[in-house]
Amino acid sequence: MKQGALIYDPCLDRMDIRFGLNAYLGGLHCGECFDVWTGSHWEATRIEKGEDWYLVGISIRNLVGLRVRIYN
Repeated sequence: MKQGALIYDPCLDRMDIRFGLNAYLGGLHCGECFDVWTGSHWEATRIEKGEDWYLVGISIRNLVGLRVRIYN
């Protein structure tokens, strides 16, 4: 399991997870699953894209900076 923060990569036009200064997942694809920290607990979700990127079951507008953990 790795923990990081969601970022937007304009070169890939995808959301990505940053694990450190120069450590990235490499771009998220629709349907990828991970956990997001809601402020009190971890909640399982998946990322999708409609008009913009969003997390299924999590109501938040700005995904950038959210603390996430992924199993890979």
